[in-house]
Parts: sequence; structure tokens; C-alpha cells
Amino acid sequence: MDGAGTLTLRTALDGERLLVEFRDTGPGVDPGIQGRIFDPFFTTKPVGEGTGLGLDISWRIVVNKHHGSLDVQSVPGDTRFQVRLPLTADSPDGN
Repeated sequence: MDGAGTLTLRTALDGERLLVEFRDTGPGVDPGIQGRIFDPFFTTKPVGEGTGLGLDISWRIVVNKHHGSLDVQSVPGDTRFQVRLPLTADSPDGN
């Protein structure tokens, strides 16, 4: 957001999942890179200012560890990262 705009955090029940949404009014995520932003080491920051691991780590925690989902929708002025987590944990035997 480059230090300007509004950041909104919202939570809601989405069926059997918890929805946590982070929304901002910044410039948005270029459609050409949206498919890569969760890749390890991918960054749009200049060299030395970011490792490109933040969204990859978030993906691994939300999707791989907790069996949730992590999605992005973005147009200039309205970017939303949506995290959905199951409200019940899998049993130790995987069911």
C-alpha cells in the first residue's frame, strides 16, 4: 500500500470453515504475477529488501499443515487475501 490507504481485517463463518480476510485499498497485485506470489523466493521487492518467503510460509501453514485454503483476489483499490480454516481438526488416523 506504500504507506497510504486502508487495511481491513474481517472474520466470518463460511460453512464449516473460519474465514479471515485481509483487504486493502492499495495498487493491487499485477494479474501477470498473481499465480506466482505463493512460490518460494518470489518477490517484487528490490534485492536486499525481501526474501520472497512470507507468502510461501503462509501457504505451507494454512494449506499443508491445517488443511485450509489461501486465496488472493486483486484489482487496483481492492486486494483481498482470504484464509479459510476448518473448524474441526482431523483425527490422528487422518479421518
